[in-house]
Formats: sequence, C-alpha cells, structure tokens
Amino acid sequence: MNITQKQEGGIDIFSLNGRFDAHCAADVEEKLNDAISRGARKLLLNLEGTEYISSAGLRVLLAIAKKLKKEGGQIKLCSLQPYVQEVFDVAGFTQIFTICKNLEEAVGDF
Repeated sequence: MNITQKQEGGIDIFSLNGRFDAHCAADVEEKLNDAISRGARKLLLNLEGTEYISSAGLRVLLAIAKKLKKEGGQIKLCSLQPYVQEVFDVAGFTQIFTICKNLEEAVGDF
C-alpha cells in the first residue's frame, strides 16, 4: 500500500493506493494516529486507488473514527471503488461514515 498525505484548508487528506489489508493496516493506523496526535481533527481518506479492503482495514477505520469523535473531530471517505463500496454496504459502514463521491465534494462537505 502506498500512502500519501497532504493538507488542504485545515483538512488532512490521506490517499490510499493498493490493498488495505492486514499487511498494511498497522501502517495506515499509525499514520492516522500520528496526524491526530499532531492536532488534526478533520481527516479525509481518498480511497480512489484502493481496490480491496479487508476486515483489518475496516477495524482501523472504525478505531480512528471513534478516536476522532472523542477528540471532537471527524473522518470522511471519498472515491470508493465498487468492491470497497460493496464491502462498506454489507458491513453497515455506510451508516457510520460520511462517504462522498469525489475529493472535491468531500473537501466541500467539511
């Protein structure tokens, strides 16, 4: 998995490219936790390049969402690929996360 990070208008944007599974879940969680520790309260995950997500990836997202909620922040997701969208639908995560069509819509939604 390749993880890139940038800031735009007070939003920390993480682009995840590759498979979001047990092999990289700890790395993703560490990067997101580091951002929160530095004071980030608006996280946006661009999943345009994520073709697969496992239960380990879902667990990371849920843990980060809970942590951010306690800190008064929020996480949004955008650009889900069809398979990833299907996993979110089946797991009920579409009820937990704000999911936007694309990056521009997600940035504007904050």
